[in-house]
Amino acid sequence: MSILERLGLARGAAAATPTDTDTVRRIVASLDRLEPDRARYVAAFAYILARVALADRVVSPEETRAMEAIVRDRGGLPEEQAIVVVQMAKSQNLLFGATEDFLVTREFEPVATADQKLALLECLFAVSATEGGIATVEDNEVRRIAVELKIPHDEYIHVRLRYRRDLNVLRAPAD
Repeated sequence: MSILERLGLARGAAAATPTDTDTVRRIVASLDRLEPDRARYVAAFAYILARVALADRVVSPEETRAMEAIVRDRGGLPEEQAIVVVQMAKSQNLLFGATEDFLVTREFEPVATADQKLALLECLFAVSATEGGIATVEDNEVRRIAVELKIPHDEYIHVRLRYRRDLNVLRAPAD
């Protein structure tokens, strides 16, 4: 819970549900103009993107820009709001990633359709590929997320195949 929420000063913060994590609630508060369920969806979506970007413990400017564009386009947000959401998602992931990763993904899984899960999977690979290659640690994190989202293995492989040229594990070692 944020300090503003504790003081009762949070503007338009969406009502929390029993399954919300504090991480999702903080990001949702920044999305106070959206319908609460949509805000929770966008917050969890952004957090999961940041989870993959931070798999190697560094979020590059390219990854940040990719996440901002994805959140803006897929979330239907103005650019300024997408920037805030991505920054919050990255910060929350840095602070609470070890304990929140599974919880946020578990919260996202029942509210997302199969098509939305596949779209997220595509976005995870796209963010990972922005630095010229998908590191093995990022690839492994995407796989963990796909399992947590209950994406069938053949569908995961179908999306991953589109990024095979970006997978560092399949590249020849540099001399």
